[in-house]
Amino acid sequence: MRFKIKVCLTVLFVILILLAVKFYVLSPKEVKNKDDKEKEPKEILMDNPSVLPNWSNGKYHDYYGTTQMLEDLNNKYKNLVNVFSIGKSVQGKDIWCIKITNENNNSRKFSCLIDGCIHGYEWESGEACLYLAEYLVINYCYNNTVSNILNNSDIYLVPILNPDGRQKDDRWNDNGIDLNRNFDADFGRLKSFNLPLGKLFGIIKIPKIEFPRLGIMYLNCGRYPFSEPETRALRDLANRLSSKDFSFYVNCHTALHFLSSVCNVNYKPEFTVTNHERDIFNSVLDWVGENTEYSPLYGEQYQHAGFGSSQDWIFKKFRIVSFTFEMLNKDYDPGYNPGGRHDRLVHWMKTTLPVFLYLLVNIGNLHDWKVTDIEPPLPEGVPPPPFK
Repeated sequence: MRFKIKVCLTVLFVILILLAVKFYVLSPKEVKNKDDKEKEPKEILMDNPSVLPNWSNGKYHDYYGTTQMLEDLNNKYKNLVNVFSIGKSVQGKDIWCIKITNENNNSRKFSCLIDGCIHGYEWESGEACLYLAEYLVINYCYNNTVSNILNNSDIYLVPILNPDGRQKDDRWNDNGIDLNRNFDADFGRLKSFNLPLGKLFGIIKIPKIEFPRLGIMYLNCGRYPFSEPETRALRDLANRLSSKDFSFYVNCHTALHFLSSVCNVNYKPEFTVTNHERDIFNSVLDWVGENTEYSPLYGEQYQHAGFGSSQDWIFKKFRIVSFTFEMLNKDYDPGYNPGGRHDRLVHWMKTTLPVFLYLLVNIGNLHDWKVTDIEPPLPEGVPPPPFK
């Protein structure tokens, strides 16, 4: 009798164990599914395709329109945007900078600087800064790529470095100086067709001296480096960024249709680009050439005698990756005269976005002078097909 009871209890215990295994032990497939769910990002719903600013062709922003747009962004996106003046133009206009970042994140961030309208009649170079600014803020907390950019970067944009020139649709500032010849890198060289004249007697403006029969034109670069309030404003901002993990700089222009790196000048060079630095420059240019309509202009493909540009000064002073971005194409090139062509704004803004996004997602690599190997997901319709 005791034996039968013992057998029954043993059988019952085995049955209970089997039931426990049935209900409480997961199959390998179930274990994998559980692990996969635990590994899913908590903010997976945030990873939506990015959206584009709702811009219209023909609606350009002059100095006052730019000021209003920056003020609107500053009021609407208080935790992302900070608009401030970096200085004043010859006529006393504020030179606005918009800083875009997640201001609630106080951890270490990389910084970068992009400017436009150093030549006032190159409208689209300033519009591209505004377009990028709006694209970033409208996609934060909606698109993972943009959110990561703003969580880890301080992005400084100066849409109109030459406010007086922008209002007059002119290349020069109000002293008649070509601001992109007024920086302290190979300044005032006659071999580069620069003349350090300044504003004669504080009254007479001489933006350029032409010799048509010889096909030669000299540009007024100012009496000395940083003689102009606009270039001093950019200099002071860049100096501030030098302590904030300054990672790259882009000087925007129109309309020669290329992205160019720093090159080694061929006359009394004040700096030298190393082979490693050239490789990093070229990794960006390779991507741009393969993924956008813009041509890469490699530093080893061209040389000049140096001409006091902001790109060369930034590289010389801070030793960071620096580019000149000539947007649009040569059909829009105004030469040295006002009244250039301005149309198809939305198309051209879309062409600039891949270049900026590629630099921004690789900002850490650029800071450390490493090969840029991160691909940015691009919004639908970007880049657009080139005009035929």
